[in-house]
Amino acid sequence: YLSVFTWAIVTFGWEPFLMAAAIDEARFDRILEGFTRITEQVVAAHLRAEIPVFLCHDDLVWTSGAPFRPSWYRQYVLPRYERLWRPLKEAGVKILFCCDGDFTELAGDLAEAGADGFIFEPYTRLETLVARFGRTHVLIGNIDTRILTFGKPEQIRAEGRRCAELGRPCPGYFFAVGNH
Repeated sequence: YLSVFTWAIVTFGWEPFLMAAAIDEARFDRILEGFTRITEQVVAAHLRAEIPVFLCHDDLVWTSGAPFRPSWYRQYVLPRYERLWRPLKEAGVKILFCCDGDFTELAGDLAEAGADGFIFEPYTRLETLVARFGRTHVLIGNIDTRILTFGKPEQIRAEGRRCAELGRPCPGYFFAVGNH
């Protein structure tokens, strides 16, 4: 469940993590490397289990988007995903990347690193993912649980129709509420 970025959140909390990473990126890189080594053990165990699909969950972003500039992720996180995912890809394992918040701007980088699909909340823009990855990647999610919980019947139907219309041309689109 935890991966490179989320280990830092769970271990330090958001604010100390953000401060430490911003104050001394090179030094914090060593901490991320330690978390990557832990995650390598998880990947190795999954490979021994001969799983067909690997779910990588890493909360890289907030509901408003990335707290770090994209270049920071490209330097410190995404190469680690490539390294972690390489043995999975070589074994023919499909990789689904799951993230809370809005990771729209990082989706291309994640696909380039090896993600075969995305599991996401309504903050990540379904329209963008459909346009870029709808014919090539699995897309799971985007139905807004707030509308299902608090909306009027016509709003709920409209939310279902919105996702159905966007996802219809995608062979790998699945309805999901939240990122589950």
